[in-house]
Amino acid sequence: MVGTSARALSFGATAEAYERFRLGYPKALLDVVMTYAGRPVRTALEIGAGTGKATRLFADHGVTVTATEPDAAMLAELNKTAPPNVTTVRAAFEDLRPGETYGLVYAAAALHWTRPEGRWSRAAALLEPEGVFASFGGQVQLADPAVAESVRAARTPFLESDEVPSPDGTAPDEEMQWPGTELQQSPLFLDIRQAVVKRRVTMSAADYVGYLSTVSAYLQLPQSKRQQAYDAIMRVLPESVEIAADIIAHLARRRPE
Repeated sequence: MVGTSARALSFGATAEAYERFRLGYPKALLDVVMTYAGRPVRTALEIGAGTGKATRLFADHGVTVTATEPDAAMLAELNKTAPPNVTTVRAAFEDLRPGETYGLVYAAAALHWTRPEGRWSRAAALLEPEGVFASFGGQVQLADPAVAESVRAARTPFLESDEVPSPDGTAPDEEMQWPGTELQQSPLFLDIRQAVVKRRVTMSAADYVGYLSTVSAYLQLPQSKRQQAYDAIMRVLPESVEIAADIIAHLARRRPE
């Protein structure tokens, strides 16, 4: 089995595709985070910023963002569009050292790539007292069950599953999902909440396969098998597909010392 660290660092080779085909984040998500904060958020540190999909959401609404990302190619893509109030740092979350603190520490579809050892003490050390931690992401799924089944059947000879399993084994039908489950157990955080931002989009079949080309499970396949999988999926797709891409956000507040 390929380790999560290898999967986490597999995106750089497809950084341009990641920027092109991955969905951005809507203002509704920003509103969820800011409403929870209950006070102005002026500074933020982003964990695993990728090409800057979430970076731009916060920076474009006045937050000064320090965007950290371990992959040089992803960071280069981010720098192409980074607003002036964004500072980029090439570093993994585990490499960050306590020092400056922020009103918000957040991760967009990236927290599951961090190591569990010391995850919450590290996040808390980067936050101002009562500062906000936020993690958000979610599965991108075909909304039509028949189309989804056709794609599953076409993919299976090459790849059994393309999903990233819950890091702590939480079942999909549990009310509280990861990382809320871990945050509830941490003495460093309080007021743990889970919120869902509903999202439905329509994209062309080619763009959907383009999205799949940025998914870590496919990137771990040998190039020849990967292309065969994309071709097999493309053959069973209609011209356009409806995507269910709800965003699940987990929010917490650093406990006062």
